[in-house]
Amino acid sequence: MILVLVLILLAAIVALPYYTEARRKVMDDEARRDAPGHFLQLSQGITHVKWGGSVRGPVAVCVHGLTTPSFVWDGVIEGLGAMGYRVLTYDLYGRGYSDRPEGKQDAAFFLKQLEEVLEVEEVSDEITLIGYSMGGSIATCYAAKHAQKVRHLVLIAPAGVMITLDRVTRFIRGKAVLGDWLMMLLFPYKHRKETDAERALPCSVPGMADLQQRELTYKGFIAAVLSSLRGLLSQELEIEHREIHQAGLPVLAIWGQKDTTIPISAMGRLTSWSRMAREEMVEGAGHGLTYTHTEQVLDIMRERLREGLN
Repeated sequence: MILVLVLILLAAIVALPYYTEARRKVMDDEARRDAPGHFLQLSQGITHVKWGGSVRGPVAVCVHGLTTPSFVWDGVIEGLGAMGYRVLTYDLYGRGYSDRPEGKQDAAFFLKQLEEVLEVEEVSDEITLIGYSMGGSIATCYAAKHAQKVRHLVLIAPAGVMITLDRVTRFIRGKAVLGDWLMMLLFPYKHRKETDAERALPCSVPGMADLQQRELTYKGFIAAVLSSLRGLLSQELEIEHREIHQAGLPVLAIWGQKDTTIPISAMGRLTSWSRMAREEMVEGAGHGLTYTHTEQVLDIMRERLREGLN
């Protein structure tokens, strides 16, 4: 009898994260009803896009990171608009108001989404491409493939150069079955803890922590994060950065001095790959510098991208 109870308890523990996931909301038309912007039906699913900034002018395309959808740019858009940019943001698959397609989220997966967004939105002129965190990897891969379509590449705490993962996350990334289960079990707690820790920080996006935690209420978000960890975020982009350097594409990289996710030592590695890249550091900033140190980031871009305005 005791053995049966123990087996039942173990089965319940194993099933718990999957049961919780099954009870999460579906990202559907009802969930999208009050979303800003509009939606595109692309080959891999529905993508949420939004235009902001200036009514006319050169286009800046902003690509967000691993866990924080396009609202991460809300504080940046106004500043880019004041600089004369039309700003296009969109939600990566698995995040925000976009669909949650299955499959490996590697460079090809995200490049296809970005290429289709630009095609459908009829963005044909050169763009200023801005990538934050994992979005930095996506922007790097796009620029390496389409250097002739990019005027400036701006990388903010970019992945693809160096990344710091804790031991549990490294274990999860490397184990197919047990890693999947641990991710479903542990990630919600970790995500809430990390976002709660930022509540006291200055922030250009109202309700940032709540918006970030809202992602956990929808099916497919956790699986998308894990797929990206095993896909694009497992790739080092030395070849792509060297190709960008060979193409002569202007690169601006902005780093957070106290970033523990993408450490400041990544500056040196990027320099060795792309000697002409202009690199700047924001004093006292962690990994969330896009929304915690928005004005400092904008000041750097304003100074370095003046020649990009028509």
